[in-house]
Amino acid sequence: MIRQCNKHGKAFTCNNYLHRNNKINNEEESSQYTQCDKAFEHQSYLQIQDRINTGEKTFEYIQCGKVFANQSCLQLHERTYTGVKPYKCNQCDKGFGHHSSLQQHKRSHTGEKPYKCNQCDKAFTQQSKLRVHEKLHTGEKPFKCNQCDKAFARHDNLQYHKRTHTGEKPYKCNQCDKAFSQKSNLRVHERTHSAEKPYKCTQCGKGFAIYNYLKLHKRTHTGEKPYKCNQCDKAFTQQSNLRVHERTHTGEKPYECNQCGKTFAYYHNLQTHERRHTGEKPYKCNQCDKAFTQQGNLRMHERIHTGEKPYKCNHCEKAFAYHSNLQYHERRHSGEKPYECNQCGKTFTQQSGLRIHERIHTGEKPYKCNQCDKAFARKSPMAICSTLFVPVLSAQRFDKQAVGCSCVPHFMCQQLPLHMGRDESVSC
Repeated sequence: MIRQCNKHGKAFTCNNYLHRNNKINNEEESSQYTQCDKAFEHQSYLQIQDRINTGEKTFEYIQCGKVFANQSCLQLHERTYTGVKPYKCNQCDKGFGHHSSLQQHKRSHTGEKPYKCNQCDKAFTQQSKLRVHEKLHTGEKPFKCNQCDKAFARHDNLQYHKRTHTGEKPYKCNQCDKAFSQKSNLRVHERTHSAEKPYKCTQCGKGFAIYNYLKLHKRTHTGEKPYKCNQCDKAFTQQSNLRVHERTHTGEKPYECNQCGKTFAYYHNLQTHERRHTGEKPYKCNQCDKAFTQQGNLRMHERIHTGEKPYKCNHCEKAFAYHSNLQYHERRHSGEKPYECNQCGKTFTQQSGLRIHERIHTGEKPYKCNQCDKAFARKSPMAICSTLFVPVLSAQRFDKQAVGCSCVPHFMCQQLPLHMGRDESVSC
């Protein structure tokens, strides 16, 4: 016999399912208790308040202080602490504490999304997620923070937000000392210990610890860039990347160094900058004794040892270890000189070339010889000047008569022509 819901017109083959549906309908409406002025989002919360007011027995879990209207709900809650997962998926090895959670999980295998939004084309595996989604259309945010003016569409989001005020991080990793404000963040973190990557890309087989990372990765195959800048034509695969990009238009630099006051648009740039103050170089080459402030610089350095040149010119057969070097090289083919001097109009293929050139106009000579009082606009002439004054290790290696200069002990023999102003070579 088919039974029908009076409110939504849904049909059910089992009377129990109809009762459950009616209960959900009742919970949709905020419940007001008649003996006091408290209001509740769910009927179950009203039942607990009813028991408290009448003195009827409630069931409290001593580890967290939560109260339940009946013992079966208490037992279900206990599983979040004991880790008991009696309900197993027959398609994968996952287990669940609640039968309803198993039912929801099975939809990840079947792709079933029975709960459809009647205002857009989105569908959901759970009715609760549909309800939350519907608030996007209505703009409803019934859960308000009593410490600031923020409001939320979901009660659990309010709970997470409150922890930003209290600093509470109740979910602790049992393998390290990290703690989290949300259980989902703890689960994701635990995969760094287990190396578990349950979310696989169907196109290339790459695995991910976090489902959102898989979604982002899929866009590398589809080329989808849904987040568009409204000030230029750039688009991004991630909303966070769009936010960071928008700072190029606004000039916002929210990250400030507390040692020198310099500000940065990106947090990782601040971290790199702070290492200049501390001298920290955490990225060490395992083939030589060099160390770097950035992991990217270490990777580029390692190509010196491996000889890897992944960046190939499509105009000739040359290849380069660094992408920037390929870009500079390609300008030789194209003749492009994008860096222009604003005082004389001279153009350059590299920004560094423009900076050196600008010193002609400013007279700046930042490179000073530590052996004499000369200063230079470029580093290489300064280096040559400094080497002219390098003391020899043994004056016996030189013959003053042969080279014909009374001050020869102060010069390496191959540098003597530079000192003497001659081009001919000198034999020691």
